[in-house]
Amino acid sequence: MSTTEGPLVELVETEGPGFRQAQSPERAPQRDLTAEAARPDFGATAWWASRGDHGREGPGSSLREPGTAGDGHGPKPGEAAGRAPAPMGELALVISEHGGRSFASHQFHRGALRVLRPHYLDDSGQVCYVVVNPGGAYLGADLYVLDVEVGDGADLLLTTQSATKIYRTPESFAEQRMTVRLREGSRLELAPDQVIAYREASYRQNTHITVRPTSSLVMAEVITPGWSPDGASFRYEELRLRNEIHVQTDGGTRLLALDNLLIRPPLDDVTGTGFMEGYSHLGSLVVADARVDQALADELHQLAEKIDAYTGISLSATMDGITALVLRSLSNSTEKLNTLLGGCSGLLRQRWYGQAPLNLRKY
Repeated sequence: MSTTEGPLVELVETEGPGFRQAQSPERAPQRDLTAEAARPDFGATAWWASRGDHGREGPGSSLREPGTAGDGHGPKPGEAAGRAPAPMGELALVISEHGGRSFASHQFHRGALRVLRPHYLDDSGQVCYVVVNPGGAYLGADLYVLDVEVGDGADLLLTTQSATKIYRTPESFAEQRMTVRLREGSRLELAPDQVIAYREASYRQNTHITVRPTSSLVMAEVITPGWSPDGASFRYEELRLRNEIHVQTDGGTRLLALDNLLIRPPLDDVTGTGFMEGYSHLGSLVVADARVDQALADELHQLAEKIDAYTGISLSATMDGITALVLRSLSNSTEKLNTLLGGCSGLLRQRWYGQAPLNLRKY
């Protein structure tokens, strides 16, 4: 098990399954992660500056010059001219609490995003909303924007109706931008179905989360390769999933953890030692809570050892009384990863809230 010290945890450079080996100060200068996270162009083109010669492939490559039209990675239509692209789907949700029961005090949707009517899976007062994409998949240059606020003392379980499917993106990458704000004493369980990346797909997912020292966050996600004609697992172009967790107090807001996952099969041998370790599926569990500590990390690690998967866990430093934990697991089976992540989240549900393990009955 790998534990990273310091208030900033950039897990793309953390030891363990699915993580790259950290570069020494002699080999690469230290980056100001807080400043980088604040750059408005990060989701579009900023990361190309660090690629150097790797951004230019030979004539047989499916990648073109970085940032050019049709490379699957450059700016979205409209961004190059300084205009924000129009979202394909928008969703805003504000959850409040009254009398021990949570509810949506504000709800807005436009385009290809909806939520189903609320559900209450038990008598805890936690409200469950299911996000629906009527279009069924993300395509090239699609942008989806979600904004979620969980008010003081409110409790939200947010999931999806089905897997997020990323098909070919020849014009530009598909992207999801999600902003989450957790107020005092609030709780969010984010449990979407798996992300499936098909052949020649490029996808970026940027999630910006602000928590209070008394709020609680648990989010789980599974990434799987989609079907390809030759049966190979890594036919997609790029997956980049970035989670920023900030802690807000009366004294200001500070970055607690930065979880940055980057998989680019055309440029890197992602199948070997030090990356995917011969596996094809990846699962992540992110927890931010005042009750997170080394003992909990050890317990989750022991639970993970019972599942046929290769797992590593990292902790951030404690900041304003709250600590972040990230579990990363590799497998060749979505079912096994769901079992592992469900077991870990079920342990937290039972211990912290007296709730049974999650059973959404979607299938």
